[in-house]
Amino acid sequence: MQNRTKALNLLGLCERAGKLVSGVDIVLASLKSQKVKVVILANDSHADTCEKVTRAAKQNDVTVIDDFSSDEISHAVGKNRKVLGITDTGFGKALIQKIHKGV
Repeated sequence: MQNRTKALNLLGLCERAGKLVSGVDIVLASLKSQKVKVVILANDSHADTCEKVTRAAKQNDVTVIDDFSSDEISHAVGKNRKVLGITDTGFGKALIQKIHKGV
């Protein structure tokens, strides 16, 4: 199985485990309260959305992953989303490892 597919499957697992927040406003609020460990931002998101989320993530020293399209993200979590936040450290580290292996 490709690492890209594994990474997307991991996002679905995060969703089912309840370790994922989704939507721009919820992710931004969770970043401010320092609950989010990794942000997944669709690479086809609007420029304003990208700027807002990236700025908030940098302020809180959170990694932003923008390797996936909104269609891929939406399919993985079963909801139409462009921004996700992983709230679990273990899932976040596992996703980053999959990304570093090549997506």
